[in-house]
Amino acid sequence: MAEPAKNEAHVVEIPVAVDGGEASGGEEAFLDKAAAAGEGHPLGEIAASEGHLLLLKLWQREEDRLGRRACALEARMDAARRDAFYLCAAFLAFHGLSLALLFAASVVAAAATSPSAACRRWWAPSSLSLAASLALAAAVQLRVGAYWRAAARLRRDRGDARALARAVQELRLKGAAFDLSKEPQYGVTRAKCASVEGAGLWAPLRWFRQNVVTACLLAVAAAALPSGKFILCA
Repeated sequence: MAEPAKNEAHVVEIPVAVDGGEASGGEEAFLDKAAAAGEGHPLGEIAASEGHLLLLKLWQREEDRLGRRACALEARMDAARRDAFYLCAAFLAFHGLSLALLFAASVVAAAATSPSAACRRWWAPSSLSLAASLALAAAVQLRVGAYWRAAARLRRDRGDARALARAVQELRLKGAAFDLSKEPQYGVTRAKCASVEGAGLWAPLRWFRQNVVTACLLAVAAAALPSGKFILCA
């Protein structure tokens, strides 16, 4: 005599609406699959309880929203990193071109036997170089700041997504026994991140790590400032 078929555990995904549209399949498809899982199964209990079903749908939609926002933040970080790279390349190219022009001007002044006149005007090219360097460094700092702001927000969103995923998993396991007043532990993850970021020892190191590119550009600009006088007066 054939043995009765054993009940299999079904993991059912509730369709998620995109951009406010109606979910494909709808609630009826979920109820049919939950009924096939058995009345004693947590999914069947969730389907029989309007409150638990609504909470599960809301949390799954929130998971989808966090995922789409994480993708947008990652794209924003890539764009900021690419722009900062191009600005740094323009910064170095500008200084290379300016030094080449200064060297050519010194050669011309030496050939015209008037090196002292060119030496007295060394501050003009150096001032122009400094102004352009500060403008490019400020542009780089804006893009670097945008990158780190997006990175901090992405880190918070990923922490919220992990807390929400744990809450959804607990709801699926407990079924109707799940407490509807319980919420994902968003605050715990954010408090941990804030405590790590605000540690007294790590704060200066974190600030230097976030601004090391701009610091290097300013150091190059400071080193290039007296180069005009050295090239024209040597």
